[in-house]
This record gives sequence, structure tokens and C-alpha cells, in this order.
Amino acid sequence: MESKPVARPARTMRGLFFYFLRLGSSGFGGPIALAGYMRRDLVERRGWYSEDEYQQGLAIAQTMPGPLAAQLAMWLGYLERGGLGALLVALPFIVPPFLIVTAVAVLYAHYQGLSQVQSIFFGVGPAVMAIIAIAAYKLARSTNKQDPVLWAVAAIVCTATVISGAEIVWLFIGAGLFGSLYYGGGVPRLRSSVASVAPLPLTSVKGFAWLGAGASLGTMAAFFAKASAFTFGSGLAVVPFLHQGLVSDHHWLTERQFTDAVAMGLISPGPVVIMGTFAGYLVAGLVGAVIATVAIFTPTYLFVVVPGRLFRRFERHPRRQGFVKGATAAAAGAIAGAAIVIGRQTISGWLSAAIGLVALALLLQRRMKMPEPALVVVAAAAGLLLH
Repeated sequence: MESKPVARPARTMRGLFFYFLRLGSSGFGGPIALAGYMRRDLVERRGWYSEDEYQQGLAIAQTMPGPLAAQLAMWLGYLERGGLGALLVALPFIVPPFLIVTAVAVLYAHYQGLSQVQSIFFGVGPAVMAIIAIAAYKLARSTNKQDPVLWAVAAIVCTATVISGAEIVWLFIGAGLFGSLYYGGGVPRLRSSVASVAPLPLTSVKGFAWLGAGASLGTMAAFFAKASAFTFGSGLAVVPFLHQGLVSDHHWLTERQFTDAVAMGLISPGPVVIMGTFAGYLVAGLVGAVIATVAIFTPTYLFVVVPGRLFRRFERHPRRQGFVKGATAAAAGAIAGAAIVIGRQTISGWLSAAIGLVALALLLQRRMKMPEPALVVVAAAAGLLLH
């Protein structure tokens, strides 16, 4: 007697809400791992989405600026119930890691002067630098492949980032436009007026009280929104943008505090860019954490919902694909440059350098590769023991 196939529950908005609530609360491993969990659970096990629907969402998440995992989740919600569906997926996916990271930030702000806390992040800092370096290489390898032009773009942006000590937004835009022309068929025959694209102004908004080291809520919101809007490739692509504003331009955080914020994004569940929540709290308390979180994820939501229908029509347009190639190559170069810039301040002495090299070796292991959150925990323990 043949056994009947087990009936799987149909896809509902309620089911998606609770699935992403669980994933946001316990999904560790970064954007690639989170995207893999979604495919395993929603395509293979539950059959809520077809492989084509998932691949389309993954392509859009890789195409548009913003954190990959959050954008993919929003797109899956968009397919179910449009803009409302994207919002009802985003909230349970983002709120749990927001609460976790904010709670840790409260403790960190209160106890960061203790020698034990300093020792923990003495070990964490070099490990984070190793993770960022590997992320830059993986992003460049997956995007550039064996294309010397894209590798040249990444090298130019990396060099510019190291020399200037900052990310340069116009290099991202220029790399994207170059890719659109080079890979999209050359210069268009018909002349078209190209509107100049300017980054969001980092001006303060009147009426807001000044907070922290001279930061207003309006300035913070504009800064974090701009960082999200120019983040291509993966969650760690936001690192050079955040470092430029938080440390170099506004001096809201020290190098050590910024590295600790990146570490929190890596070891907490959910999207890696939740590091912005941690940084926002250090700048302006709970209000700063809320402002930073909303500002980071709002552009991501808009990039999914507003052009959603056009995406489904022009997903494979050569100029759009060319722009993504150029911008993503620039992102890989910027991440690598940011790792060098931050590493100059974070790694001091042979002991921290040794921790960084060991972390790099563990990440490069193929047989017994250590997950990134586990590596950060081990590095924290090494800092306690050795520092």
C-alpha cells in the first residue's frame, strides 16, 4: 500500500510573518547563510515559492542597493501581498535583532570602560578585520570572475579608499555607469539627458535637539539612509560608508567603538547591517538606535516596493546588469580598502596581528571551516585570556 504524500500548508501572510520572526530571532551566519535558509525552508521544504520566484528575488536583492538578506525577504513578502506584504515580512525579520543588539549596546555603553570588556574586543577586532577581508575577496571573486576590467575597477576603488582613508560615493556611481556602457552595448545612439545623481545631504534638520558629539537626529537619519542607498553586494558593503561618516567625518565613534559595532552585526541574528543599530545607540541612545535602524532599512524597502513591477519586466536588461557589475566590483574594492584603513587603527602589536592571522587561517579552511559568529566568540575568549 502506497503512503500518501504529506500535505504541506499553503502559503499565507500569517505563515510568512511567523517564519521570518523565527529567522530574525535565530538566523545566524550573514546574508549568504540567511538566503540559503530561505531557499531551504520556503522553496524545498514548504513549497511556498517556486525556484524561479526565489531566483528572481535573489537577482533583485543582488542588483539593488541595500542588505541582501533583508531585500530578498521583502521581495518574497511583496510577491504575497505587495507593499503591505513586504512590510509585514520586514518587521518580524528586523525587530528581534534590533532588540537584541540594543540590549547589548546598553550593557556595552555602561561597561565599556572595564578592562574585561576591553580585552574581549581586543580579540574581536582582528577577527572582524579577517572576516571583512574574506568578504571582500568572495564578493570580488563571485562578481569579477576572470574579467580583468572588473578586477581593475575593484583595485582602483580599493586604492582610492586606502589613500583617502574614506569611501568615495562618486566612484560607485561612476563604476556603475561605466559598467552600464561597457557591458550594456556601448554609448546609446539616441542622446538622452542624464540627471546628475547627488548623495543625500548630510545637513541637520531644524527643531531637533543636538545629541552626542554634535549630531542631530536629522543628520543621523540622512547619513544612515545614504549609507544604505549606496550599499551594493552584501551587508558588509556598508562598512566603508559607515566608517567614513561615523569615525572620519562626524567623529561620533572611535575606531574601537566602530569595530565593536561591526562585530555586533556579525554575531547577532538577522541582517548584518543591524550594526547600524549598535552605532546609533552609542551616538544618541535609544532614539539614535531607532533612527539608525529605520533609516537603514527604509531605502531597502522602497527599492523593492516602488520599482517592483518594473523589476519583473526588465530583470535581464543588459544596461541594468552592467550597472550592477560595475557597482558591485566597486563595492568589493571599497570593502577591501576599508579593512586596510580600519586595520591600521585596530591591529596594534604582534599579539593582535597574530589573532588576526589565526582568524584568517580558520576562515580559509575548507574542511573544518568555522562559522563567522563562532569565530568572533572564540576571538573574544582569546582576548580575555591573552590581553
